[in-house]
Amino acid sequence: MKYISTRGLAPAKPFSEILLGGLAPDGGLYLPEEYPQVSRIELDEWRILSYADLAFEVMSKFAPDIPSADLKVITDKTYTAEVYGNARTDSDPRQIAPLRTLEPGLHILELSNGPTLAFKDMAMQLLGNLFEYALDKQQDSLNILGATSGDTGSAAEYAMRGKQGIRVFMLSPHGKMSAFQTAQMYSLQDPNIFNIAVRGVFDDAQDLVKAVSNDLEFKAKYKIGTVNSINWGRISAQVVYYFSGYFAATNSNDEQAAFSVPSGNFGNICAGHIARMMGLPIAQLILATNENDVLDEFFRTGVYRPRGTAQTFHTSSPSMDISKASNFERFIFDLVGRDSAKLRGFWGQVDAGGAFDIKGTPYWDALPGFGFVSGKSTHADRVSTIRQTWEKYGLMVDTHTADGIKVGIEQCRPGLPLVCLETALPAKFEETIREALGREPERPASMKGIENLPQHCEVMNADVNALKAFIAANAPR
Repeated sequence: MKYISTRGLAPAKPFSEILLGGLAPDGGLYLPEEYPQVSRIELDEWRILSYADLAFEVMSKFAPDIPSADLKVITDKTYTAEVYGNARTDSDPRQIAPLRTLEPGLHILELSNGPTLAFKDMAMQLLGNLFEYALDKQQDSLNILGATSGDTGSAAEYAMRGKQGIRVFMLSPHGKMSAFQTAQMYSLQDPNIFNIAVRGVFDDAQDLVKAVSNDLEFKAKYKIGTVNSINWGRISAQVVYYFSGYFAATNSNDEQAAFSVPSGNFGNICAGHIARMMGLPIAQLILATNENDVLDEFFRTGVYRPRGTAQTFHTSSPSMDISKASNFERFIFDLVGRDSAKLRGFWGQVDAGGAFDIKGTPYWDALPGFGFVSGKSTHADRVSTIRQTWEKYGLMVDTHTADGIKVGIEQCRPGLPLVCLETALPAKFEETIREALGREPERPASMKGIENLPQHCEVMNADVNALKAFIAANAPR
């Protein structure tokens, strides 16, 4: 299997050659030349597998150039109770991603049992082990550059801390994350972890990452890689839990299901799109946004219009405070029939600060066939959903998961089992939990008092030259 760029101007490469790089040399995102297909026989066989064994089967489809024995060691090492068994006292860690049924047909897929209490751990822990494996094979080193609106940063840093040959430079919007999220990142003292707080919003930090990644000379000189969801390895690892969630929510592979996904950068739901393209019986992919509803606007109107820094709201579900969704390019590539020239035209308009509109085109007519529906949730909605979910089911959910539940219930087609993807544990968003419930969320013992630990980060303006200078000073070639 080879991987191609959405922009169509980069050579096709195998999985092991794109794993460490992130963006393609032409500025596009990598996707398989064709999505691997999963047969009905395979679905029947996979239904009874453990999460680690399921991860091996799915990743084998995407990474055939990694020897099977090596990949099996990596997936077994990643998905263990030792890694995923400490976040909750009421879950079976052997399941890794348990399905919690609230009532018949309504489920929460628990994805936040990892070390940073967020769904990003599900892919990032695997990515960390894949990176270490690849670098050991190549006898090389890597400087990871990423941007986070909250959970990606901590998940990446916890997955990469202490790993040989890896440094992490993680950008975040200064003062825009929750106190818990900030403490998780800035309190790490590992010498290979560098936190950078950018004056601005997440989109400013993300634009800096892209600018550095598009400087091919600098990228090669300082061996820059990425762990943002622009990295294909992360997206492919997230595909696994759609299969896991589907199997848990259905009784046979003759059934269909709906998934509701809180969406900011489009990476999480993009993995669901890929699972569906592989043959998983997903009837609906329900995209839930917060007040930053650029993606909801597209699926309702056909217009994709990133709104820029000044119009990006700071909300109580901050990991979704994103206006320009990096992974959306992968979906649009599929929507336009993998026409790279058309894709380049659309993104040329976006990169120039504009928008594109597919209304009245064959692409708009084709859109329903991809199974997407969407909706928006506000602060009042998520507070109400947190309260109702607690009162009705005795379950405390975080703000982003609340967005997914609210929109999922509104948009799910009658008769379909609805799987709402959990984003994080409520302990990460204590202020809103107190507002909704008048009580503190429970914390794992390992995270108690984390805000009181010493914190360190570099604060800088959204200046690509300042960022390059900081990397050069701290990343020996």
